[in-house]
Amino acid sequence: MQKRVVLTFDDGPSPEWTPLILDELKKANIKAVFFMIGHHVQKYPEIAKRVVDEGHTIGNHGYAHSVMLYYTPAEIEQEIRYTEHVIKRVTGQTTKLFRPPKAWLRKAIKNKVKEMGYQILLWSLNSKDWVKFNHRYIVRFIEKRVKNGDILLFHDSGSVFSREGADRTQTVKSIPLLAKTLKAKGYQFVSIEELLGVDQKLDKALAF
Repeated sequence: MQKRVVLTFDDGPSPEWTPLILDELKKANIKAVFFMIGHHVQKYPEIAKRVVDEGHTIGNHGYAHSVMLYYTPAEIEQEIRYTEHVIKRVTGQTTKLFRPPKAWLRKAIKNKVKEMGYQILLWSLNSKDWVKFNHRYIVRFIEKRVKNGDILLFHDSGSVFSREGADRTQTVKSIPLLAKTLKAKGYQFVSIEELLGVDQKLDKALAF
C-alpha cells in the first residue's frame, strides 16, 4: 500500500514567502493545503489567487489570527463567515476546511463550527518551522516521526508573536529536501481530498 502524507501551510498568504513556496511545490509536483488568514487574503489577493490557480486547496484560518479559545458561538460564526466571504470574493473558491489558530477551541465552539458545515482539520506532525530550525534539521525531525496518513504543519507567514514578518527561508529550503527524502522512503504527497477520500481513520489529525 502506498504511504501518503499531506503538506499544509498556515498564516499566509505572504507576498514574500508564499510565491517561493509555490515555486518549490510546483517543482516537486506537490499539492498542498493553505490555511489562509482573511486579512492577508485581502492585502495580497494576487497571491491568494495564484494558490488556487496552481491547484492547491484553501482552508479558513480566521480573519485576524485571533486566539479563539474564549469566543462565543456568535463571534466564531461572524469571523468564519466573513473570512469565507473574503476568500470567495478574491479566489472564487468556497472552503469548508477550518483550522483554528493555535488549535485552541472550546467544545461548544467546536460544535458550532461543525454546525456551520465546516470540518476542523488540525495536523498530526508539526514541522516546528516557526522555531527557525535549519531546514536539514526540520527534514530529519519529520523523517524520524512520519507515518502513513500524516498531515504535516508548516507556515508561509507569521511567527510566534505576530501574524506576519517571519523569515521562512528554512521552510522554503525544506520542501525539495523533504520531497526527496520522503519519496525515497516510499511516501507520496497527496492532496487533502485524496487523503480523506481514501483514509477516513484520521482521528489524530481530525481531532475535533
